[in-house]
Parts: sequence; C-alpha cells; structure tokens
Amino acid sequence: MDEHDPQDAQHDDAEELLRRALIDADRSAAVALRVDGLALAHALTVVFHGRSDLGTIQTYVANGGHGTGAALGAGDLLRVPCDLDLGEAESLVEAEELYADQARALRDALTAADTVLSIWREPLEELSEAEVTVDRSVDLQVRLPAHRLMPVALVAPEKRLTVAPVCGARTLAEGRPPLGIACAQQDLAHVYPLPDDPEHCLADFVERAAEHARGLVERIDRQEQSVRRFLELSGEDFDEAG
Repeated sequence: MDEHDPQDAQHDDAEELLRRALIDADRSAAVALRVDGLALAHALTVVFHGRSDLGTIQTYVANGGHGTGAALGAGDLLRVPCDLDLGEAESLVEAEELYADQARALRDALTAADTVLSIWREPLEELSEAEVTVDRSVDLQVRLPAHRLMPVALVAPEKRLTVAPVCGARTLAEGRPPLGIACAQQDLAHVYPLPDDPEHCLADFVERAAEHARGLVERIDRQEQSVRRFLELSGEDFDEAG
C-alpha cells in the first residue's frame, strides 16, 4: 500500500474544498479576517470557510493582507485546526457576537505567536552564528509534533534548525488555543511553551540534539557489534536454526 504524506492530503483537501465551493457556492460561505501590524509576518489573512455538508467552519491562514475578491489557491492556505463554533447561538445577533469573540481569540493568538517568534530571531542567529531566514511557505521540510499556527517559520540553515509557532487543535469557542514554539531538525523536534525564554529553550534543544546524536551513535555501534558477533558465530560449528 502506498504511503500518503499528510501534508499532501492537506493540500488535496484544500484544493477540493475550493473547487467544490466554486461549483456549489450556494452551499458554502467564506469570511476573511485580515491581521495587520505584525512584527515578523507583517500581515496575515484568516479565512473561515463553511459548507453545509462539512459540519465544521474550517480555518485557514495565508500570508499577506488579502482583500475581498482576492484569489487564493490551495498552496497559499495553511489549514489551522482552530475552527469557529457558532452552535450555541440562538439568533443572528448571538451568532455575530460569538463570531466576533472567536475571531478575536484567533487574532490575539496570531499576534502573540508572531511577537514571540520575532523575539526568537536574534538568539537563533547568535546560536547559528549566521543569518536566519524567514520561511513563509505552507509546507516545511521538517515534521513538527503539533499543528502549525501560521505559515511563517524561522530557519537556521547552518544548524538545519527550524523554529515555528504551533497550536493545539480545539474550537475557538473554547478560547485562545494553547500555543507553543516548536524547534525541529530532521529527526528531532520539541515544543516549548510560548512565554519561555528563547535562549534557555535553544540551549535545551541543543542538549537534546547532542543526546539524540549520542544515542544514535550508540545504537549504530550496537548494531555493528551484533553483526560482527553473528558473523563470528557463523564461522563456528553450530546447528543451523530450522
């Protein structure tokens, strides 16, 4: 059975959602929320998209401040599992109030994460002793242990280290989602609480990476030792396992 990358599935789902919305616009609605004045991302656009047959009002985040009528493709949209929940509204007025509260919670989460990520940039550059780049792509080259909050990440190429804001999956009716900063390399990742000191977090991650590397070397040495012992045994007179 062929393996299917979850990121590819996310892209396919977003593409299908947009295609179906164009075909059957009467059964769908989308509302855009622009978040300006950010320290690192500059501007973000949140798209709340609901269809009568989906059962959820899904949330997407795109880079840039896009206005009404702007064309956004699936490759521009990051699916963020913090969906609107207006189920408690008993009237249109209550629905508007719930929407305002929940949209504000997401906006505040994005603003807080952007601010913290911008603070991480300098200590990350000091650690890597090189310039840190800002990756604004929807798909990253590393896997994170939690959901991304926005399509913005810091990348230290010299250390092969990516730092990105992440969040827990929950409806916005529950308030601002739990947030964190994820540090990730090719085969190692860890999430730190958003308010933690970045210098301390980076020092901790460097130690984790060193410990991971030591453990990997030990496993490789043990495997090689096992093979050597097996080859030595194969030269002796012993009954073949049957």
